[in-house]
Amino acid sequence: MSSSVQLFRDQKYHELKGQCVQHRRLFEDPEFPASDQSLFYRTAPSRKVEWKRPKDLCEDPRLFVNGISSHDLHQGKVGNCWFVAACSCLALRKNLWQQVIPDFKEQEWDPKHPEKYAGIFRFRFWCFGEWTEVVVDDLLPTVNGELIYCHSNVHNEFWSALLEKAYAKLAGSYEALDGGSAADAIVDFTGAVAESIDLVQGSYGEVISEQMKLFEELLKVHRRGGLISCYIAASDGRSSEAETEMGLVIGHAYSVTAVRKLRLGERLTFSFKAEKLFMIRLRNPWGKREWNGAWSDEDDCCRGCVPSPQSTRGNHWAVLSQPVFGMTFEDWCKNFTDVDVCRVVNTSYFSIHKTWERKMMRGAWEKHSEALLNRSGGCFDNKETFLQNPQRRGRLDLRKKLCAERVAGHWTRLPREGVESPSLEGFRNQVEDNRSYRLHKLTVQERAATSPYINTRSVFLKRVLKQGRYVLIPTTYHPGMATRFILRLFTDVPSKLRELKADKPRMTCWSLLYGYPRRVTQIKILSAEDLQKQDRSGGADPYVLIKCENQTVRSPVQPDTTSAIFNTQVIFYRRNVDSPVVIQVWNSNILCDQFLGQAVLAASPSDPRLPQTLQLRGRGSREAAEVPGRITVKVLTSDDLVEL
Repeated sequence: MSSSVQLFRDQKYHELKGQCVQHRRLFEDPEFPASDQSLFYRTAPSRKVEWKRPKDLCEDPRLFVNGISSHDLHQGKVGNCWFVAACSCLALRKNLWQQVIPDFKEQEWDPKHPEKYAGIFRFRFWCFGEWTEVVVDDLLPTVNGELIYCHSNVHNEFWSALLEKAYAKLAGSYEALDGGSAADAIVDFTGAVAESIDLVQGSYGEVISEQMKLFEELLKVHRRGGLISCYIAASDGRSSEAETEMGLVIGHAYSVTAVRKLRLGERLTFSFKAEKLFMIRLRNPWGKREWNGAWSDEDDCCRGCVPSPQSTRGNHWAVLSQPVFGMTFEDWCKNFTDVDVCRVVNTSYFSIHKTWERKMMRGAWEKHSEALLNRSGGCFDNKETFLQNPQRRGRLDLRKKLCAERVAGHWTRLPREGVESPSLEGFRNQVEDNRSYRLHKLTVQERAATSPYINTRSVFLKRVLKQGRYVLIPTTYHPGMATRFILRLFTDVPSKLRELKADKPRMTCWSLLYGYPRRVTQIKILSAEDLQKQDRSGGADPYVLIKCENQTVRSPVQPDTTSAIFNTQVIFYRRNVDSPVVIQVWNSNILCDQFLGQAVLAASPSDPRLPQTLQLRGRGSREAAEVPGRITVKVLTSDDLVEL
């Protein structure tokens, strides 16, 4: 966690607590008062609410009783099962909940020194890319002397109720927590990267191969400290809060507390024709009603289950009483519709597990009447304005034969600002290797991937990409929307991510001496054919150099071929329009590379814009002697510097 922590409403915990202890009074939070404005913004509670302190509800209040557990929680009157599910997930990971509840021992009640208690607590949430500390008092809403919102199984344990109050303060009121996403809450608790998976659309309940891939993925996420929740989406004929025939509640977020491969006893091995079962354990935040199918509490199967120390790494498969239950992974895929997977991405340089390079950038969609200044262009369907969105350029520079990179892109808009349908667009192989200015027109670029447009707070996109340079374009569905966002990019290798701000080269004092660009030329090298053989096997290791004025761009080497596919793109801003563009083909050698031929282009605006195949020639002018081989290129040139 970053050492820099932002203070919500600029409230300083130690300073406020010191003042309360000094004056022997309990803290009352003026920023989130014990009044109706903290309870609701639209619908008032049906019954009279009284705000009471823990000492008024029990004799021996505690922050924790016998530690923290995922089984501590129960949902209250507000429809925030998603928050309770997120808390249950959080409680599974000590290193994570200790970030949210800092210095928990210092905050605990001390019966031996009651004079040190000031009725003030602090919690931390990952809010818009920064850890934010929220201070609250211990006045909690009750009806008839009982907590009406999130509470613990143990009557004198209050960590969950106080955490919920801090989260409600961050949201604006308790009512603001009515209806939400467990994934969003987990991200706010951990800074994790959230991915939503549609189990129905992915056919995970029907296609066994996809089911097993998902199981292995969730098993890996769980073992590496990730958090998982799931739910059954309401649909036609299935209303929210209704119960299915199998005892599951539609619309409720269930926390996944374990993912395991279990070794069966001898009797069950004979019955199931397998030595292992793929199992998942869940918790219902309501604290009642649970799965009644195979491996439920009433099912005899679970009594023959013997955990394998090897497969469970010493953690026993303990299915406790309600509301915790276990089921096979196959049944889980068939009965739930959606799963939220929150990965705590490993960016440590000192780790035995795979690590990632992370880049995080802040940005904003901003509406402007002038096209070159507008930064809210909407989705790809808006051809005229799409490229007016913010643009981020990144590069994958791995030099290997098989240079495939797994890239996880994730952006989050500012919580509770209500922007509809965000997405993340990308263009592959991409954009020009030397592009430093914004894209204005899609010509030679290819679209790499796009995430779906969906009305959620965050969007996740994961792709395997080839080596090259990419432009990431966060968008909203409709143009003209205005709000802030953050973009997080995780790659195997450094991505060199940066924002493309300028539309064209800047006019400087040096422009008076050396001249200002008058023409822009975009070149895509598609392929080279019938090159001269260079080794005993009859092949070559060709690469391309593209030269213009004082700039040179080199393509990757295409190994062991005399007919190479390149798909290399470059762009040049040219001061001297009479200076040609030279494309050279070379053969890569250990000691000294060999020149195979070149093509010289005038690259004027009147040249054809369709792909053209050129004969390779020797060094010199365009009329030099022909040499074996041809090269296919696409060239676009314009005297308008913001056309391409």
